[in-house]
Amino acid sequence: MGVYLSTPKTDKFSDDGENGSLRYGVSSMQGWRSTMEDAHATYPDLDNSTSFFGVYDGHGGKAVAKFCAKYLHRQVLKNEAYSAGDLGTSMQKAFLRMDEMMRGQRGWRELAILGDKIDQFSGMIEGLIWSPKSGEANEHMDNWPSEEGPHSDFHGPTCGSTACVAAIRNKQLVVANAGDSRCVLSRKGQAHNLSKDHKPDLDIEKDRILKAGGFIQVGRVNGSLNLARAIGDVEFKQNKTLPAEKQIVTANPDINIVELSDDDEFLVLACDGIWDCMSSQQLVDFVRDQLSTTNKLSVICERVFDRCLAPSAGGEGCDNMTMILVQFKKPFNSGTSMECVQPPQLGNSSAKTILGQPSEPGNVAAETERDQPSKSGNGSAD
Repeated sequence: MGVYLSTPKTDKFSDDGENGSLRYGVSSMQGWRSTMEDAHATYPDLDNSTSFFGVYDGHGGKAVAKFCAKYLHRQVLKNEAYSAGDLGTSMQKAFLRMDEMMRGQRGWRELAILGDKIDQFSGMIEGLIWSPKSGEANEHMDNWPSEEGPHSDFHGPTCGSTACVAAIRNKQLVVANAGDSRCVLSRKGQAHNLSKDHKPDLDIEKDRILKAGGFIQVGRVNGSLNLARAIGDVEFKQNKTLPAEKQIVTANPDINIVELSDDDEFLVLACDGIWDCMSSQQLVDFVRDQLSTTNKLSVICERVFDRCLAPSAGGEGCDNMTMILVQFKKPFNSGTSMECVQPPQLGNSSAKTILGQPSEPGNVAAETERDQPSKSGNGSAD
């Protein structure tokens, strides 16, 4: 049976919600895969002015994806840049913080509880023995105190996860991405990719991989991982002479900032189980067509899964599937902008992106000018 089941699991776990400026639907389905390794987070009211949505596609296990769904948005909130109004920087630092938090005794224990059942009991027992007692740490604020224990020298998980998240505050949309999950904006019916699929054969990724001492074989990093950026995957982050953003595989995300206008209809965040089967424009066309027949956004996500699901195991349409559909309520505040501005990243130059022609499958639909290469309120891992 291998990594595939004899028959697919087509049960769908769905939710819908809304606030004054948007509404959303989310769904996930295991499909043909023997395990479900996707996770997601939907917080329409992260605070009184910001919404947050994220999809996390795990590989080698589900623990890292679930860890991100539980903690990444908390780190966004906690970062001082967030309080200063800089969503992009706070999201970038939250991505890198995930790898730091998954180390040591505390990291091991959290991953054990979130991961496969064989480790959950050990994780809970060690939690009773080694975790800080109530009052020693403010868990709500997520201070993440260090713990001593048998896994104090744990360097981090060998499994990993993509992360593609979007934060919306007033007219500002900020997208952060590491990996090959994707965020797509529908503007007047045209699909605009707001994230890049981080594959090893991209020039900027290949350059970093080779400089860090890695290699690419049959399109995979060191012959194994088909992603150039991911959270987790500690085996590719062992060069102690390099910062986190220059490791063979990095969690450092691309950040794109878009000013929304009344031309913007909806936003899709989805794992590659969807994008393997449909281009960005095909999905936008499908969603627009479905919006004329149903008002429930999670139902549209479910119909996408049914369209993508392969008739037999093997190949496209056999992966886990997770999709979040966010529809904007109109009108936005006066004024429009087509600019998508990418702030400076650690180790990279700044870039300015103008939303351009309809997107092509797997590519960012934009012209890029670079100076040099450079459930409601709920997280889930169904």
